[in-house]
Amino acid sequence: MFRAYLLFVLAGLAEIGGGYLIWQWLRNGKSIWMGLLGGVIMFLYGVIATRQEFASFGKVYAAYGGVFIALALLWGWGIDHRRPDATEWIGAAICLVGVSVMLLKK
Repeated sequence: MFRAYLLFVLAGLAEIGGGYLIWQWLRNGKSIWMGLLGGVIMFLYGVIATRQEFASFGKVYAAYGGVFIALALLWGWGIDHRRPDATEWIGAAICLVGVSVMLLKK
């Protein structure tokens, strides 16, 4: 289960980070190089996600979605300085419990 969570975190950071760089390029007028770097990082996200070995595509991506939710809240807090409220923390915790349940059985 540790390996699965580690890969989910790496994939999430790549997806969120790449998307953030593309957002900066298109929405905030940053250099096209930032957008291209974001695209490369998004490509790496897809590669990292394929390293999951515990289940089929659908189950992997369903479980990954729960981790993505928690990471997105943390990214928003750390990068955009928007602290999640109690309901957001509770929702993310529920998602992570769901991910753990899904990972119990291969």
